[in-house]
Parts: sequence; C-alpha cells; structure tokens
Amino acid sequence: DAGVHSKAWYAATCDRKMAEDALYRSNKDGSFLIRKSSGQDSRQPYTLVVFYNRRVYNIPIRFIESTRQYALGREKTGEERFDSVAEIVENHQRTSLVLIDSQNNTKDSTKLRHIVRVS
Repeated sequence: DAGVHSKAWYAATCDRKMAEDALYRSNKDGSFLIRKSSGQDSRQPYTLVVFYNRRVYNIPIRFIESTRQYALGREKTGEERFDSVAEIVENHQRTSLVLIDSQNNTKDSTKLRHIVRVS
C-alpha cells in the first residue's frame, strides 16, 4: 500500500478527464491531486496531477520494484525516491516540483499547495 487511501488528495475513482476538469475549475497554481494511472500498470500505479500557469500536468508516479520505492516521471540518474506516495506529496509541499512541458519544451516549478477534491 502506497499510503494513499486515507488521504484527502487521493481521488480514488477519478479518471484523467475528471481530474483535469477539477483542477481547471480550481484555477489555482499549485492545485493538485493524485489519481490511479489510466494504464493500470503495476510499475506506474498513480499519477500526480498538478495545475500551474493555466495548464494541467499529469506526472506518472513509478513504483520501483527492486527498492519498493516510488519516483516521479521517467527514470533518470540521481532521481529522488520515496518510500510512499504520501512522502512525495509531503516533500513537494515543502520543495518545488519541476514541471516539464514536453510540447513547448519549457520548464516551470511549483509547490503542491491546494488539495483539489473531485466531486
């Protein structure tokens, strides 16, 4: 268990479109939630959805089988790893999360500030 089920920011029954709509409605930089990933792949069980600068970012949360830890995005050298999804959220409420826009090749960063609940 990734420590997500009792958390306010975990939207258990939410798909990508519902998550994005909820974040656009919140319209606050740093709004976020975590949903189950669309692919239902055990190596990428969750997605962190973040609103920043009028855009929604869907960031995959990977499960690393060998260390039983979690990491964000594609695998990279020297990446931060966490023992639970809750630790990822807590960490990025304190330190900025880099947001990469692959279409425009731009980088932004924000902290996770506002929990969005999907109704």
